[in-house]
Parts: sequence; structure tokens; C-alpha cells
Amino acid sequence: MEKEEVIYGRHPVLELLRSERPVNKIYLAQGVRQRDRQELLRLAAERNVPVQEVKREWLTRLIGTPDHQGMAALPAPFPYVEVEDLLAVAAERGEPPFLLMLAGVEDPRNLGAILRTADACAVHGVIIPKRRGAALTPAAVKASAGGAAHVPVSRVTNLARCVEELKEAGLWVVGAEKEGEQKFWDADFNCPLLVIIGGEDRGIGRLLAEKCDYLVSIPMWGKVNSLNASVAAALIMYEVRRQRQQVWGAVSNERNPPSRRV
Repeated sequence: MEKEEVIYGRHPVLELLRSERPVNKIYLAQGVRQRDRQELLRLAAERNVPVQEVKREWLTRLIGTPDHQGMAALPAPFPYVEVEDLLAVAAERGEPPFLLMLAGVEDPRNLGAILRTADACAVHGVIIPKRRGAALTPAAVKASAGGAAHVPVSRVTNLARCVEELKEAGLWVVGAEKEGEQKFWDADFNCPLLVIIGGEDRGIGRLLAEKCDYLVSIPMWGKVNSLNASVAAALIMYEVRRQRQQVWGAVSNERNPPSRRV
């Protein structure tokens, strides 16, 4: 069995069982605290997922690390969705779209951390590239602490073309760049929105920057000149959510978007 097929750790496994993603099998080792054990068995029974009890050492050999907390799962292949499905999530919630695009984020742990925050901020979906970017590997899923089970992810061939299509669908596109025209807390995020986050070394790139309606920056007062991609994404996601809570409260679509960059 390939390691890539196994999701492990307490939060990822339990959240996987709470999600709608198909699960083929659960491995449960000795030493799991009783409360977590009962929760896992209850969720597995509700979804009719078989549970096999194994020795902790066997599970460590299977996964290749002792960092499994006594739980592992064999899910069906990860279900990437279409970009249209992300917009449908927003429509189902009665909210203006709030999507995140990752350009050049190559560390799967960063992807996982971003998905964790995206779930906390009720982002409707995340878009990643098929090449030159992290995929939903077990490392990314574990780092998401369950977020990957709740935030739909679309994987596209051409990010620039995807941006154009989303602009045609009515979304405003904001890029996070060191040379951004305004501080991220001064930007008006109360509109159907796509936020682009780049890698730490290259940013979002010239082509995507040119397609953005406006660029925002995150001020730095120390000696380092860049933030981890997951930290930068978290700051902007929370600012978007803060503004939306103030303007719309629970749900509302009545808001005029800001003026596009000329």
C-alpha cells in the first residue's frame, strides 16, 4: 500500500469521517484516549465504514512515522472539484463568492495551513495549479487539521485563464504583493471576491498581477521582508471576513463593489 493513500492523525481522521468524502477503511491503534476512540467508532458506524484495530507499531510502519496519534484512514481518491462548483457553494449559502487562489505555494504544509484557516473564515473554495504548486497530499491534509475535508479545492491548468473567467463571472480580483497599492486593511473587500496569494520567493508573478483589479500589501516593520504564505493568507482572509461581518452580518448581497484599477 502506498503512503499517499493514508490520512492520519486525530483531527484529520475525525474530520474526514464528519465530511461527505467516501472512506474505505479506518485503522485504530491501542493507546487512543477513550473519548476519541468512542467518537471515531460512532462516526464510523454512522457511515458504515469498517474499523480495523491494529498494533501501534504496525501503524507506524504503514505510515512511516509515529506521528499518527493512533488513527489512520484510507479515503477514496481526493475529489477535486470544478471552479463552477466553488461558485455554487457561495450561491447555496446565499453569499457573494469569496475564493482564494494559490500561485506558487509549493509546500504542502503551507497549503494545509491555508485550508485550515479557509475553513475558519468560511471561504467558499480554494484554487490551486496542476503544476508548480502543492497538491492535496497526506502532509497537506494533516496540516489542515480537518480543514481539507470541508473546503472544496479546484485544480486548474491555467491560473491566468481562470482569473479571466472569474472576472467575467463578476468577481473582483485582489492580489497580495509587497508593492501593493494599498494596505490590506484599507482595501474594500465587500464584493464578490477572488484573493490571490503567491509563493514567498516569487509572489503572484507579473502576469497574474496585471490581471488583478488592485493589489494589496501587508506592512512589515521588522528586518525580514516577507511572511510565510499561510500567514499572509490568514491575515487577508480574516480581514475579508471581518469586513463582511460588519457590512452584511449573517447574509446579504446588497453592496456596491469598489472601483476597478485603471
